[in-house]
Amino acid sequence: MPRPLLEVIALTAQDAAAAQQGGADRLELVTGMDQDGLTPGPRTVAAVRAATTLPVRVMLRASAGFGAGGTDGVVRLCAAARELRAAGAREFVLGFLDPAGRVDVAAVRTVVEALDGAPWTFHRALDHSADRAAARRALAGLPGLDTLLTAGAPGGVADGLPVLRGEAGGAVPGGPPGPRLMAGGGLRHTQLPALRAAGVDAFHIGSAARTGGSWSAPVTAAAVRSWRRALDDVPAAGTPVG
Repeated sequence: MPRPLLEVIALTAQDAAAAQQGGADRLELVTGMDQDGLTPGPRTVAAVRAATTLPVRVMLRASAGFGAGGTDGVVRLCAAARELRAAGAREFVLGFLDPAGRVDVAAVRTVVEALDGAPWTFHRALDHSADRAAARRALAGLPGLDTLLTAGAPGGVADGLPVLRGEAGGAVPGGPPGPRLMAGGGLRHTQLPALRAAGVDAFHIGSAARTGGSWSAPVTAAAVRSWRRALDDVPAAGTPVG
């Protein structure tokens, strides 16, 4: 059985190298964590790509919040996507809501077209949508979407654990199989058994990969390794006991 995926937020090439050394499977590359993660520059993308062989998902987000910034904002995001692809980005992270809290499907589709077929994650904008089920239906079938990063609730996994367990199958009720659900947002080791038992097989950590949980500290291989071991030690759903 494949091991569960562990994705780590990286801000720098140093973070990327440490995450790989600790056993991460994938990186989410961002800048500006004081605004919950913004689009990094092309030089950072190139440096991180040179520092690791891991897949790197690059954030497309111009400002705090979940709006795309209107027509001008979408144009800038598309230009950023093309620039980042030229710098070596091959996978992306994005997510836009309209003022009513619905998925901004037009903005998402336009930006996705600029990705030219690259795989991408819809991030925790899902947790802040006005209607979670409607948001998931709106995302169903979008080209390249293979992951939903979610805590199950705006406040984090501690609040959203029942939702995550209910959605672990990945499908929208009444619809086709959906993107892979990746649990993240204040994730704790103690939550792993329940999530694994429910069938969740992808996990996302940020400050938990850093000394003291501080964004001002770099990712450490030791912190990532503790998560790798914790995940690998928890039985998956359906694993025989004894």
